[in-house]
Amino acid sequence: MKIKLPYGRIHITLELEKLNIKIITSKKVDAIENLRAALINKLQNPAESPPLKKLAGKAGEILVVIPDKTRAFPSKLILPEVLQTIKEANPNAKIKILIATGLHKPHTHKEIFEIVGKEIFRNYEVSSHNAEDPSTTVNLNRKTSYGTPVIVNGEVMKSDLVIGLGLIEPHFFAGYSGGRKTILPGVAGKEAIYMNHSYRMITHPNARYGFLSGNPVHEDMVEFMKMTKLDFIVNVTINGEKKVTGIFCGDPIKAHIQGAKFLNSYAKVQVMEKADIAIVTNGGYPLDRNLYQAVKGMATGEQVVKKGGVIVIVAECKEGLGGHEEFHDIFLKAKNPDDVDRIIRKMEPIKDQWEAQILARILKKATVIAVTDMNQSTLEDMLIKPASNIEEALQEARRIVGKNSPNIVVVPEGPYIIPES
Repeated sequence: MKIKLPYGRIHITLELEKLNIKIITSKKVDAIENLRAALINKLQNPAESPPLKKLAGKAGEILVVIPDKTRAFPSKLILPEVLQTIKEANPNAKIKILIATGLHKPHTHKEIFEIVGKEIFRNYEVSSHNAEDPSTTVNLNRKTSYGTPVIVNGEVMKSDLVIGLGLIEPHFFAGYSGGRKTILPGVAGKEAIYMNHSYRMITHPNARYGFLSGNPVHEDMVEFMKMTKLDFIVNVTINGEKKVTGIFCGDPIKAHIQGAKFLNSYAKVQVMEKADIAIVTNGGYPLDRNLYQAVKGMATGEQVVKKGGVIVIVAECKEGLGGHEEFHDIFLKAKNPDDVDRIIRKMEPIKDQWEAQILARILKKATVIAVTDMNQSTLEDMLIKPASNIEEALQEARRIVGKNSPNIVVVPEGPYIIPES
């Protein structure tokens, strides 16, 4: 049996005997054939909102917030049509584009160019949010019911209309990406992100893939969004080939819920029995560009592996840590996953502590072996076993579980699906 695993922009082929192997994939869903026509229709007929043209026609300053480089959002397909719609409605509108980086590093000019393309790069003001620069944020001197201070990029509050573009995909502690995440953490101040991603919030049992109701991280994000400004969203869902399957426009809450329900129809997969070994990817490029993001794939593996089992993560990680040195530093101080928890509880807030906390939780359940392009000693610092290739990883995994014929689950799409038991 040959299985193709996404790895950066290519695929790695895994060969396994059929015995005791289960492959978990999303249900087949077709891509939208005429994407432009479908998008225009949704912009004209949004969920629980006036059409975008009507909203744009009344606005002097308009802010369009778009996802950063780690998301598989098709900016070059969606953004031009949104800008064209605005221009047709209001030729004199002052339009700014802001990349929602959260606490990721602000993007270089080259990275911005890659996201938006030449024409938009040259003709529009495109900037990257910097959560750690207080000169770019405003403090509204309010807090959500979860204690999160309402600090947000100043462009949000000074704009007459804020439009959020985004991808609705499973998210390992917010339930789903998209919608309200455009604002928090997308363009929020660091203090707000620290509180929303705090140890207490991440520990909650509902802070998991596929949960919105009762998920404090999600509920806090919604409160924060309502206290700031997000008027209209243009969110999409994608399939395993990263082609658009659905477009959800309009009210940031209603349209987002519609998108999440549609995603569930093909991304939620029943898993009857947990495996000794889980082989997962991070979905390939662009999500597997660094180890920080690759924790998402490991968290998918966590849901399908037995306690004491092995998760093999296949992720290129061409950027290594991806600028998330603090994520690494937490583990440098720790000898085991319990130490990571103790360090976070004692020293929080620490940048990237949520990623470290989740990785520690995963490591308490299973051994993690990584097939990546990154430095092996860095992986060992993170309490992850490095492997040069998938065959070596599988051999080591079999040794650890101590079975001649272990049950193996393979999840080629990684964090783009939601396994349910």
